Amino acid sequence: MNLYSHLFQTVHSNHSTSLQQPPKGVLRLRTLKYSASMKRVVAKVAVVGCGISGSVCASSLARNGVSVTVFDSGRGPGGRMSQRREVTEDGKELLFDHGAPYFVVRNSEVMGLVQEWEARALVTEWKEDFGSFDCVTKKFVDVEKDGVSKKYVGLPGMNSMCKALCRENGVETKFGTTVGKLDWLEDKKSWHLIDMDGQALGQFDGVVASDKNVVSPRFTSLTGRTLPLGMTLAPELALKLQEVSAAPCFVLMLAFAEPLSLIPVKGFSFKNSEVLSRAFCDSSKPGRSATCSECWVLQSTAEYARHIIGQYGLQKPSASVLSKVAEELLKEFQSTDLNIPHPFFMKAHRWGSAFPVTAIAKEEKCLWDGSKRLAVCGDFCVSPDVEGAVLSGMTAAKKLLDIFSCL
Repeated sequence: MNLYSHLFQTVHSNHSTSLQQPPKGVLRLRTLKYSASMKRVVAKVAVVGCGISGSVCASSLARNGVSVTVFDSGRGPGGRMSQRREVTEDGKELLFDHGAPYFVVRNSEVMGLVQEWEARALVTEWKEDFGSFDCVTKKFVDVEKDGVSKKYVGLPGMNSMCKALCRENGVETKFGTTVGKLDWLEDKKSWHLIDMDGQALGQFDGVVASDKNVVSPRFTSLTGRTLPLGMTLAPELALKLQEVSAAPCFVLMLAFAEPLSLIPVKGFSFKNSEVLSRAFCDSSKPGRSATCSECWVLQSTAEYARHIIGQYGLQKPSASVLSKVAEELLKEFQSTDLNIPHPFFMKAHRWGSAFPVTAIAKEEKCLWDGSKRLAVCGDFCVSPDVEGAVLSGMTAAKKLLDIFSCL
């Protein structure tokens, strides 16, 4: 039995989020064999982080009788799959997928889950042409026609899957809550979580950390506080996480009154640019409301982002810094000779460490301490993409379900 069919089996008939009948050939969701034994004592698990990895893990656990509480410091689910809502001065609403623009699937276990999401109208294919632009020759090269590789996007935004998963029965979400400390109570064999203000968040039988910042030195540099998960609690895991290397990135959200008619594709990478790495036309994605003719998201190179961080530090960038970044990214975009007009809206955002460049658990797919029922999952474990994050979250859930079935 593969991991997908082992994890995602028929949802309870009283499930509040009713699923549409999946198309022929798509695996149905069924409860795990462990459910009967876990019904005797309901296990409680805290999931730190509500990105796609944490959301998949939380849903998998809840569908199998575990009581799950998800903590996230953000205003809503998604993490790097968040959708940004902006309102112009004249009241026009603009929506941008300012993190992950799309995802591809190669793993059969993840594909089974994506097919379920398709049946629920949470994702669909983005059927457009993509390519590369050479900033020296000022020409598009390597144009990939629609159908060469399937690219999936969320409906109506990239965070749709996270929203749906964290609203399922058995999942409680607490947004705007930063976990400041995780304590292992040896006498009770449970975890005690505390927020940044010292308030208790509850006791749990297991913990899943899908936010690498719980053991990252970046947490200390930003907050001045000790790490939520100390080296002494899970030394082997903590050492592994020190190996995580992430690249910073600035993104620029742009809205134009007219289509950019000289651009023959809806997504492309830049060659021979020290400033820009990729560009995507968000408004061309399925299910996006046509609030303006063209909405684009530009991503900077990691080198450019490091240069700006080296000048201004890791702290949250000021409005003036973001304005400077916006002007520089737009200038590079306009230097392509693609007749890029001035946008009626533009805003920059910084991802400080959201794009991992290494995978620290390719074989295991998550980090695991069975003695403390502690799992660490995310794209930094398997592969630095959405598919890797999903696979890691599925594996973390399986680890906990396996051990709860023996209690």
